[in-house]
Amino acid sequence: MYKYSDFDTAFVRERARQFRAQVERRLDGSLTEDEFRPLRLMNGVYLQLHAYMLRIAIPYGTISAPQMRQLAMIADTWDKGYGHFTTRQNIQFNWPKLVDIPDIIDALADVEMHAIQTSGNTIRNVTTDAFAGAAADEVADPRPIAELIRQWSTDHPEFQFLPRKFKFAITGSPADRAAIRVHDVGLQVVEKGGQRGVRVYVGGGLGRTPMIGQLLRDFLPEADLLPYFEAIVSTYNLMGRRDNKYKARIKITVFENGIDAFREQVEAEFVRTRAEFTGVDQQILKEIEAEFAPPAFKNDPVDAFEAAKAVDPLFRRWSARNLTAHRVENHAIVTVSLKEHGKTPGDASSAQMRILADLAERYAYGELRVSHEQNIVLPHVAKADLPALFAELLRAGLATPNIGLVSDIIACPGMDYCALATARSIPVAEEIATHFKEIGLEDEVGKMQIKISGCINACGHHHIGHIGILGLDRAGVENYQITLGGDEGPAAAIGDKTGPGFAYDEVVPAIERILRAYLDLRAGADEAFIDTFRRLGAAPFKEALYGVSRDAA
Repeated sequence: MYKYSDFDTAFVRERARQFRAQVERRLDGSLTEDEFRPLRLMNGVYLQLHAYMLRIAIPYGTISAPQMRQLAMIADTWDKGYGHFTTRQNIQFNWPKLVDIPDIIDALADVEMHAIQTSGNTIRNVTTDAFAGAAADEVADPRPIAELIRQWSTDHPEFQFLPRKFKFAITGSPADRAAIRVHDVGLQVVEKGGQRGVRVYVGGGLGRTPMIGQLLRDFLPEADLLPYFEAIVSTYNLMGRRDNKYKARIKITVFENGIDAFREQVEAEFVRTRAEFTGVDQQILKEIEAEFAPPAFKNDPVDAFEAAKAVDPLFRRWSARNLTAHRVENHAIVTVSLKEHGKTPGDASSAQMRILADLAERYAYGELRVSHEQNIVLPHVAKADLPALFAELLRAGLATPNIGLVSDIIACPGMDYCALATARSIPVAEEIATHFKEIGLEDEVGKMQIKISGCINACGHHHIGHIGILGLDRAGVENYQITLGGDEGPAAAIGDKTGPGFAYDEVVPAIERILRAYLDLRAGADEAFIDTFRRLGAAPFKEALYGVSRDAA
């Protein structure tokens, strides 16, 4: 994984020094909260419902064992002993005191971490497939390109005050495990005529106006990456609206001008920007790629793995749910669920962080990933080590075999923490997970993506859930809208609103009606919910929800 250069180290330390001075001026009253706000946002500090929140960058979701231990130390020293992993592959601490945040920033710098550009109207943390560099189906590891974007965009003088926040996502797989088409810019690594490059989508996004990104370029050679990205963001910076923050995202810019007109402007700008790049970006990319060389993989036989599956039903079930094919045949990708039934999705205690760091060093070449599904991934584990790893995860309470099932829910913090939230999301997620396990439907339902947001900003990605849940305030009462048929993968789609919302205590029964209807309607046990929905449409599920077809009502 990438190691800081001397420049990176000096830059992060200087930003930490600057922020410490800014906090001191806020605390002594030299800065008002209004004056301090843009300064703290540039360093990932939010003022939430009950306290300040610090959002720490985990670039493209890759983190080392020592870095994970440092996060555990921060959780114990300056927070309440836990952290929350987010859909942006970051981690948030919800309870730091402002006076302590400069010390946290310094502690992050000690292990090559920071909180720069995790907030504000700038280019945010680049997200990727959490299986990057390990998956059997990828064209190439997308993380070197993500790191190139990070270096280019950090403190870019033109892009620190964009019309609104701006998000890149990149995948190296045709399966798209990075939800690239609901990002401002989505990139897919592809090859054409023996040349490597990216397919470029633009104008995706969720929030109050969800949109699927449109194809901007079918093939962009690697040599043109940064000049083209600069052309996209420069065009948006000039064309994007600043009169209305709700219409300031690039998705609105593309929608209002049309993809063809936007493409024309980008291509014209690209002529200019390409002339300004002298090839140094390509040299930097080559140096970055060397940092992502794979580890020296073990060559142990897989007999112990197969034997354990044959005799241990718990291990067999966990293997079926939590393992993914690795590009090296005698290895596997392990997803560690942070969705134990009844627990807050994405939360990890300091003890769990330390255990994960230890296990990564023992079994996974010292590397971990944060997934946008709010789980932790050990990307490279020899199959021979899987029985021992599973036993340790089981002892630590980290062996929940539910990846891709009903209880593997994406959820934002909701009204328990967020000042923007209009409804609770965490308790709803906890109740759904517990309920369907207790009634025995979780395994029968099988592959399912349920996503819940506590407000219209859609941090829980509810628009692209097979079942999406949006919590709203209706005259002071929580009301939950349900959408169906969303998808984040290659067939990306925004879910359809089913009809009137449901009260808090009606949500779980409503989801149960949907799932029981699916079990009655599916063409066979192998037909996933999303495939049944696409085959039949929304009508039978609306009928199950409301007792009568909404089309007929």
